[in-house]
Amino acid sequence: MHDQRERSPSESLFWPVVWAVGLHVIMFAMLFVSFAFAPDLPPAKPVVQATLYKLQSQSQATTQTNQKIAGETKKTTAPVYETEQLEQKKAEQEKVAAKAAEQKKAQEVQKAQEAKKAEADKKAAEQKKLADVAKKKAADEAAKKKAAEDAKKKAAEEAKKKAAAEAAKKKKADDAKKKAAEAAQRKAVEDKKAAALAELLSEDVGRQQAIADTVGDEVAGSLDDLIVMLVSQQWRRPPSARNGMSVEVLIEMLPDGTITNASVTRSSGDSPFDNSAVQAVRNVGRIAEMQQLDRATFDRLYRQRRAVFKPEDLGL
Repeated sequence: MHDQRERSPSESLFWPVVWAVGLHVIMFAMLFVSFAFAPDLPPAKPVVQATLYKLQSQSQATTQTNQKIAGETKKTTAPVYETEQLEQKKAEQEKVAAKAAEQKKAQEVQKAQEAKKAEADKKAAEQKKLADVAKKKAADEAAKKKAAEDAKKKAAEEAKKKAAAEAAKKKKADDAKKKAAEAAQRKAVEDKKAAALAELLSEDVGRQQAIADTVGDEVAGSLDDLIVMLVSQQWRRPPSARNGMSVEVLIEMLPDGTITNASVTRSSGDSPFDNSAVQAVRNVGRIAEMQQLDRATFDRLYRQRRAVFKPEDLGL
Protein backbone atom coordinates (compact mmCIF):
# COMPACT_ATOMS: atom_id res chain seq x y z
CA MET A 1 0.00 0.00 0.00
CA HIS A 2 1.19 3.54 -0.74
CA ASP A 3 0.78 6.09 2.03
CA GLN A 4 1.39 8.88 -0.47
CA ARG A 5 -1.85 10.82 -1.13
CA GLU A 6 -2.83 11.96 -4.61
CA ARG A 7 -1.67 15.49 -5.44
CA SER A 8 -4.12 18.16 -6.45
CA PRO A 9 -3.73 19.96 -9.83
CA SER A 10 -2.47 23.14 -8.14
CA GLU A 11 0.25 21.26 -6.26
CA SER A 12 1.41 19.40 -9.40
CA LEU A 13 1.86 22.74 -11.27
CA PHE A 14 3.63 24.63 -8.51
CA TRP A 15 7.21 23.42 -8.96
CA PRO A 16 7.31 23.47 -12.78
CA VAL A 17 6.13 27.06 -12.73
CA VAL A 18 8.78 27.96 -10.12
CA TRP A 19 11.57 26.36 -12.18
CA ALA A 20 10.45 28.09 -15.38
CA VAL A 21 10.32 31.51 -13.70
CA GLY A 22 13.73 30.95 -12.07
CA LEU A 23 15.30 29.94 -15.34
CA HIS A 24 14.04 33.08 -17.08
CA VAL A 25 15.36 35.25 -14.29
CA ILE A 26 18.86 33.69 -14.57
CA MET A 27 18.90 34.13 -18.34
CA PHE A 28 17.90 37.81 -18.16
CA ALA A 29 20.54 38.35 -15.42
CA MET A 30 23.25 36.83 -17.59
CA LEU A 31 22.29 38.99 -20.55
CA PHE A 32 22.33 42.11 -18.40
CA VAL A 33 25.82 41.24 -17.00
CA SER A 34 27.20 40.53 -20.47
CA PHE A 35 26.01 43.91 -21.73
CA ALA A 36 27.24 45.74 -18.69
CA PHE A 37 30.87 44.41 -18.84
CA ALA A 38 31.32 44.45 -22.58
CA PRO A 39 34.36 46.72 -23.67
CA ASP A 40 33.84 49.76 -25.83
CA LEU A 41 35.24 48.71 -29.20
CA PRO A 42 34.83 50.33 -32.51
CA PRO A 43 32.04 48.91 -34.45
CA ALA A 44 32.92 46.07 -36.73
CA LYS A 45 30.68 44.12 -38.92
CA PRO A 46 31.82 40.57 -38.04
CA VAL A 47 31.62 41.27 -34.39
CA VAL A 48 28.14 42.63 -34.82
CA GLN A 49 27.12 39.60 -36.78
CA ALA A 50 28.56 37.32 -34.10
CA THR A 51 26.76 39.24 -31.46
CA LEU A 52 23.52 39.05 -33.39
CA TYR A 53 24.06 35.34 -33.98
CA LYS A 54 24.74 34.89 -30.34
CA LEU A 55 21.61 36.85 -29.40
CA GLN A 56 19.69 34.88 -31.98
CA SER A 57 21.02 31.66 -30.54
CA GLN A 58 20.12 32.84 -27.09
CA SER A 59 16.67 33.88 -28.34
CA GLN A 60 16.19 30.46 -29.86
CA ALA A 61 17.21 28.81 -26.63
CA THR A 62 14.91 31.07 -24.74
CA THR A 63 12.08 30.28 -27.15
CA GLN A 64 12.69 26.57 -26.83
CA THR A 65 12.76 26.90 -23.07
CA ASN A 66 9.54 28.89 -23.10
CA GLN A 67 7.93 26.35 -25.39
CA LYS A 68 9.06 23.55 -23.15
CA ILE A 69 7.69 25.35 -20.12
CA ALA A 70 4.43 26.08 -21.98
CA GLY A 71 4.22 22.42 -22.95
CA GLU A 72 4.74 21.35 -19.42
CA THR A 73 2.21 23.96 -18.28
CA LYS A 74 -0.28 22.76 -20.88
CA LYS A 75 0.21 19.19 -19.78
CA THR A 76 -0.32 20.14 -16.18
CA THR A 77 -3.23 22.55 -16.84
CA ALA A 78 -5.14 20.20 -19.18
CA PRO A 79 -6.52 18.04 -16.37
CA VAL A 80 -7.39 21.18 -14.42
CA TYR A 81 -9.32 22.61 -17.38
CA GLU A 82 -11.16 19.35 -17.90
CA THR A 83 -11.98 19.22 -14.22
CA GLU A 84 -13.25 22.80 -14.30
CA GLN A 85 -15.28 22.05 -17.41
CA LEU A 86 -16.80 19.02 -15.72
CA GLU A 87 -17.54 21.00 -12.57
CA GLN A 88 -19.06 23.84 -14.63
CA LYS A 89 -21.11 21.35 -16.63
CA LYS A 90 -22.17 19.66 -13.44
CA ALA A 91 -23.10 23.05 -11.93
CA GLU A 92 -25.11 23.92 -15.05
CA GLN A 93 -26.84 20.55 -14.93
CA GLU A 94 -27.62 21.08 -11.26
CA LYS A 95 -28.88 24.56 -12.08
CA VAL A 96 -31.08 23.16 -14.88
CA ALA A 97 -32.29 20.39 -12.57
CA ALA A 98 -33.03 22.95 -9.84
CA LYS A 99 -34.88 25.15 -12.31
CA ALA A 100 -36.84 22.14 -13.57
CA ALA A 101 -37.64 21.21 -9.98
CA GLU A 102 -38.81 24.76 -9.30
CA GLN A 103 -40.94 24.72 -12.43
CA LYS A 104 -42.37 21.35 -11.45
CA LYS A 105 -43.07 22.62 -7.94
CA ALA A 106 -44.68 25.77 -9.37
CA GLN A 107 -46.81 23.63 -11.67
CA GLU A 108 -47.83 21.46 -8.75
CA VAL A 109 -48.73 24.55 -6.70
CA GLN A 110 -50.68 25.99 -9.62
CA LYS A 111 -52.41 22.66 -10.14
CA ALA A 112 -53.28 22.51 -6.44
CA GLN A 113 -54.62 26.07 -6.58
CA GLU A 114 -56.68 25.26 -9.66
CA ALA A 115 -58.05 22.15 -7.97
CA LYS A 116 -58.86 24.18 -4.86
CA LYS A 117 -60.56 26.85 -6.97
CA ALA A 118 -62.51 24.18 -8.88
CA GLU A 119 -63.63 22.67 -5.57
CA ALA A 120 -64.63 26.10 -4.27
CA ASP A 121 -66.54 26.84 -7.51
CA LYS A 122 -68.28 23.49 -7.27
CA LYS A 123 -69.23 24.15 -3.65
CA ALA A 124 -70.46 27.66 -4.52
CA ALA A 125 -72.52 26.23 -7.40
CA GLU A 126 -74.08 23.67 -5.07
CA GLN A 127 -74.86 26.34 -2.49
CA LYS A 128 -76.40 28.55 -5.19
CA LYS A 129 -78.48 25.61 -6.39
CA LEU A 130 -79.71 24.97 -2.85
CA ALA A 131 -80.45 28.68 -2.41
CA ASP A 132 -82.40 28.75 -5.70
CA VAL A 133 -84.39 25.69 -4.63
CA ALA A 134 -85.15 27.29 -1.26
CA LYS A 135 -86.09 30.56 -2.97
CA LYS A 136 -88.38 28.77 -5.42
CA LYS A 137 -90.00 26.83 -2.58
CA ALA A 138 -90.55 30.05 -0.62
CA ALA A 139 -92.01 31.72 -3.73
CA ASP A 140 -94.36 28.77 -4.29
CA GLU A 141 -95.50 28.86 -0.67
CA ALA A 142 -96.01 32.62 -0.87
CA ALA A 143 -98.00 32.19 -4.09
CA LYS A 144 -100.17 29.49 -2.47
CA LYS A 145 -100.71 31.66 0.59
CA LYS A 146 -101.63 34.65 -1.57
CA ALA A 147 -104.00 32.52 -3.64
CA ALA A 148 -105.68 31.30 -0.45
CA GLU A 149 -105.95 34.85 0.90
CA ASP A 150 -107.33 36.07 -2.45
CA ALA A 151 -109.88 33.28 -2.45
CA LYS A 152 -110.86 34.09 1.12
CA LYS A 153 -111.07 37.79 0.29
CA LYS A 154 -113.12 37.06 -2.81
CA ALA A 155 -115.49 34.88 -0.81
CA ALA A 156 -115.85 37.64 1.80
CA GLU A 157 -116.55 40.18 -0.95
CA GLU A 158 -119.10 37.88 -2.55
CA ALA A 159 -120.79 37.41 0.81
CA LYS A 160 -120.74 41.15 1.38
CA LYS A 161 -122.19 41.79 -2.07
CA LYS A 162 -124.85 39.17 -1.47
CA ALA A 163 -125.74 40.71 1.90
CA ALA A 164 -125.83 44.18 0.33
CA ALA A 165 -128.03 42.90 -2.48
CA GLU A 166 -130.38 41.26 0.00
CA ALA A 167 -130.43 44.46 2.08
CA ALA A 168 -131.14 46.53 -1.04
CA LYS A 169 -133.84 44.10 -2.06
CA LYS A 170 -135.38 44.28 1.40
CA LYS A 171 -135.16 48.07 1.41
CA LYS A 172 -136.73 48.20 -2.01
CA ALA A 173 -139.55 45.97 -0.80
CA ASP A 174 -139.97 48.12 2.33
CA ASP A 175 -139.98 51.27 0.21
CA ALA A 176 -142.53 49.77 -2.13
CA LYS A 177 -144.64 48.73 0.82
CA LYS A 178 -144.36 52.16 2.37
CA LYS A 179 -145.12 53.81 -0.94
CA ALA A 180 -148.12 51.58 -1.41
CA ALA A 181 -149.34 52.45 2.09
CA GLU A 182 -148.87 56.14 1.41
CA ALA A 183 -150.65 55.80 -1.91
CA ALA A 184 -153.50 53.96 -0.19
CA GLN A 185 -153.70 56.66 2.47
CA ARG A 186 -153.64 59.36 -0.16
CA LYS A 187 -156.31 57.55 -2.15
CA ALA A 188 -158.44 57.21 0.95
CA VAL A 189 -158.14 60.92 1.60
CA GLU A 190 -158.91 61.72 -2.01
CA ASP A 191 -161.84 59.34 -2.02
CA LYS A 192 -163.15 60.94 1.14
CA LYS A 193 -162.73 64.39 -0.30
CA ALA A 194 -164.27 63.39 -3.60
CA ALA A 195 -167.23 61.86 -1.84
CA ALA A 196 -167.76 65.01 0.18
CA LEU A 197 -167.49 67.17 -2.93
CA ALA A 198 -169.78 64.87 -4.92
CA GLU A 199 -172.38 65.10 -2.21
CA LEU A 200 -171.91 68.83 -2.09
CA LEU A 201 -172.26 69.25 -5.86
CA SER A 202 -175.10 66.77 -6.37
CA GLU A 203 -177.73 68.90 -4.69
CA ASP A 204 -179.32 72.07 -5.96
CA VAL A 205 -177.81 75.44 -5.24
CA GLY A 206 -179.67 76.02 -2.02
CA ARG A 207 -178.88 72.53 -0.87
CA GLN A 208 -175.26 72.97 -1.85
CA GLN A 209 -174.97 76.10 0.27
CA ALA A 210 -176.47 74.31 3.24
CA ILE A 211 -174.24 71.29 2.77
CA ALA A 212 -171.21 73.55 2.22
CA ASP A 213 -171.88 75.24 5.53
CA THR A 214 -172.18 71.89 7.33
CA VAL A 215 -169.43 69.91 5.54
CA GLY A 216 -167.08 72.80 4.75
CA ASP A 217 -165.06 72.13 7.84
CA GLU A 218 -164.83 68.41 6.94
CA VAL A 219 -163.64 69.17 3.40
CA ALA A 220 -161.15 71.71 4.68
CA GLY A 221 -159.96 69.23 7.27
CA SER A 222 -159.43 66.59 4.58
CA LEU A 223 -157.44 69.00 2.38
CA ASP A 224 -155.46 70.20 5.36
CA ASP A 225 -154.54 66.60 6.12
CA LEU A 226 -153.53 66.20 2.48
CA ILE A 227 -151.39 69.34 2.67
CA VAL A 228 -149.65 68.10 5.84
CA MET A 229 -149.04 64.70 4.28
CA LEU A 230 -147.56 66.19 1.09
CA VAL A 231 -145.39 68.64 3.05
CA SER A 232 -144.15 65.83 5.35
CA GLN A 233 -142.94 63.91 2.28
CA GLN A 234 -140.76 66.89 1.28
CA TRP A 235 -139.56 67.83 4.78
CA ARG A 236 -136.01 67.21 5.95
CA ARG A 237 -135.67 67.34 9.71
CA PRO A 238 -132.93 69.76 10.86
CA PRO A 239 -130.74 68.72 13.84
CA SER A 240 -132.23 71.49 16.01
CA ALA A 241 -135.86 70.33 15.56
CA ARG A 242 -137.47 69.11 18.77
CA ASN A 243 -140.94 67.80 19.55
CA GLY A 244 -143.20 70.50 20.95
CA MET A 245 -142.12 73.17 18.47
CA SER A 246 -144.67 74.68 16.08
CA VAL A 247 -144.46 77.13 13.20
CA GLU A 248 -147.34 78.80 11.34
CA VAL A 249 -146.87 79.13 7.60
CA LEU A 250 -149.01 81.16 5.17
CA ILE A 251 -149.51 79.17 1.94
CA GLU A 252 -150.59 81.10 -1.17
CA MET A 253 -152.08 79.09 -4.08
CA LEU A 254 -153.74 79.40 -7.46
CA PRO A 255 -157.08 77.72 -8.28
CA ASP A 256 -155.25 74.87 -10.06
CA GLY A 257 -153.42 74.08 -6.79
CA THR A 258 -150.06 75.66 -7.71
CA ILE A 259 -148.28 77.02 -4.62
CA THR A 260 -147.02 80.52 -5.40
CA ASN A 261 -145.50 81.42 -2.05
CA ALA A 262 -144.94 80.27 1.53
CA SER A 263 -143.88 82.46 4.46
CA VAL A 264 -143.66 82.25 8.25
CA THR A 265 -146.45 84.12 10.12
CA ARG A 266 -145.56 82.80 13.58
CA SER A 267 -142.07 81.48 14.29
CA SER A 268 -141.20 78.50 16.45
CA GLY A 269 -138.16 80.37 17.76
CA ASP A 270 -135.83 78.06 15.81
CA SER A 271 -134.86 79.43 12.42
CA PRO A 272 -133.61 76.12 10.93
CA PHE A 273 -136.93 74.43 11.74
CA ASP A 274 -138.95 77.40 10.36
CA ASN A 275 -136.93 77.43 7.14
CA SER A 276 -137.26 73.65 6.73
CA ALA A 277 -141.06 73.89 6.95
CA VAL A 278 -141.23 76.75 4.40
CA GLN A 279 -138.92 74.89 2.02
CA ALA A 280 -140.96 71.68 2.33
CA VAL A 281 -144.16 73.61 1.39
CA ARG A 282 -142.46 75.14 -1.64
CA ASN A 283 -141.12 71.74 -2.69
CA VAL A 284 -144.71 70.37 -2.92
CA GLY A 285 -145.16 72.63 -5.93
CA ARG A 286 -148.79 71.89 -6.79
CA ILE A 287 -151.78 70.26 -5.11
CA ALA A 288 -153.98 69.04 -7.97
CA GLU A 289 -156.87 68.16 -5.63
CA MET A 290 -157.65 71.89 -5.22
CA GLN A 291 -159.24 71.83 -8.71
CA GLN A 292 -162.17 69.89 -7.29
CA LEU A 293 -163.26 72.89 -5.20
CA ASP A 294 -165.52 75.49 -6.62
CA ARG A 295 -164.02 78.92 -7.05
CA ALA A 296 -165.85 80.52 -4.16
CA THR A 297 -164.84 77.81 -1.71
CA PHE A 298 -161.22 77.90 -2.94
CA ASP A 299 -161.07 81.70 -2.65
CA ARG A 300 -162.59 81.61 0.81
CA LEU A 301 -160.52 78.75 2.24
CA TYR A 302 -157.33 78.05 0.21
CA ARG A 303 -156.17 81.01 -1.81
CA GLN A 304 -154.34 81.96 1.36
CA ARG A 305 -154.28 79.13 3.86
CA ARG A 306 -152.52 79.20 7.21
CA ALA A 307 -151.10 75.85 8.32
CA VAL A 308 -149.36 74.93 11.55
CA PHE A 309 -146.50 72.42 11.32
CA LYS A 310 -144.92 70.49 14.17
CA PRO A 311 -141.96 68.08 14.03
CA GLU A 312 -144.09 65.22 15.35
CA ASP A 313 -146.71 65.90 12.64
CA LEU A 314 -144.25 66.08 9.78
CA GLY A 315 -142.43 62.87 10.47
CA LEU A 316 -139.32 61.50 12.19
